[in-house]
Amino acid sequence: MKSVLQVLVALLSSAMVILPSTAMAEPAGAPLPKQALDHCHQGRLAKDRDMRLAHFQQGQRVGEQAVAEDEGSADAHFALFCNLGELLRIDGETFTSLFGLRRMMKELDRTLEIAPTHLEALSAKGTLLVKLPGLLGGDVKEGERLLQQVIHQAPQAVNARLALAKVRCERGQHDEAAALASTALAIAQRQKQVDFIPEAESLLQQATANAAKRKEHRS
Repeated sequence: MKSVLQVLVALLSSAMVILPSTAMAEPAGAPLPKQALDHCHQGRLAKDRDMRLAHFQQGQRVGEQAVAEDEGSADAHFALFCNLGELLRIDGETFTSLFGLRRMMKELDRTLEIAPTHLEALSAKGTLLVKLPGLLGGDVKEGERLLQQVIHQAPQAVNARLALAKVRCERGQHDEAAALASTALAIAQRQKQVDFIPEAESLLQQATANAAKRKEHRS
């Protein structure tokens, strides 16, 4: 059980960083899904754990209210998914995290059931599918398809590129991985998406180094 939880909690750290966000503090009168998603974004930016926890807990409450008021709102379900996922990352490896994961995935799947082209949900789903082992529902081929769909429909998507670059790197397609990581880094720098920059830089360096080693080995 512990090893399963280690995998699932580790996945959340990458899957919950979805598309580059420009979210700012929403006014109290904003729609509930926007308020809930804003708490998720603000919690990610907070440095203090208690402040992060407070944002995610409030985001969960507002998200649950949004779903209760409009069960057919994809944005409401996604905002709830976002906060539930971030709460799992704070909770760490506990039995409640496994139950929480099931609920989180239910909200993600409901989002896509209502809105099959919801880009942030597609990016999150694709990232999870390429990383989860098959026994836990992983499907690399389908995950890649979803990530490529996100990139095609949202050219500024950073995390989808990084997730796809990791798959390419693991498969030994280092040149393709480097190209994806390089584009992701350029977008993140241009949009000042500081949370993405270190990961993009690290992945680009790794892919470039691996590509160079392969070329040396062949020569």
